[in-house]
Amino acid sequence: MRALQVILALAVLAYAGWLAWPFVSPFLEGASPEIAATRAEAALPVALPVAAFWIGAVVLYVVAALMLGAGNPRAAVAYFIGFLADAALRLAIDRSGDSAAPEIAARSTELAPYAEPMTRAGVDPVWIVLGALFVLGLLIAAVSRRRRRRRIPGQLGA
Repeated sequence: MRALQVILALAVLAYAGWLAWPFVSPFLEGASPEIAATRAEAALPVALPVAAFWIGAVVLYVVAALMLGAGNPRAAVAYFIGFLADAALRLAIDRSGDSAAPEIAARSTELAPYAEPMTRAGVDPVWIVLGALFVLGLLIAAVSRRRRRRRIPGQLGA
């Protein structure tokens, strides 16, 4: 069970890293701090609530992964709050293209070559991603539950 906790924590950290990559990558590319800060600000969406959901989801996913790795049973709560922020972010993205959509929408479609056939078939890939994230949350909830030992009446509390 401990190995599954570590695998799930690494999966959540990987997803949070992918989600945060547009505004973290300029700092890791070796540019000067001023240029990196300018590029990171350009990667953030213009609308403040969308940026808050984006950064909040990343932070909550990282917190959930660290809590899960430490064996804290509240990791599922942190994950699902991050999931709600991520779902609100994904569902708030304007797909019509006439407003400033966050870079995450473009990255989601360009990194998923399978998205085009699904879109033509009438299946929205956003719902598949949200479903996969929800299943991951259910696995985290199952793994992070506290196990209680059953005691037989009269048994000493050893």
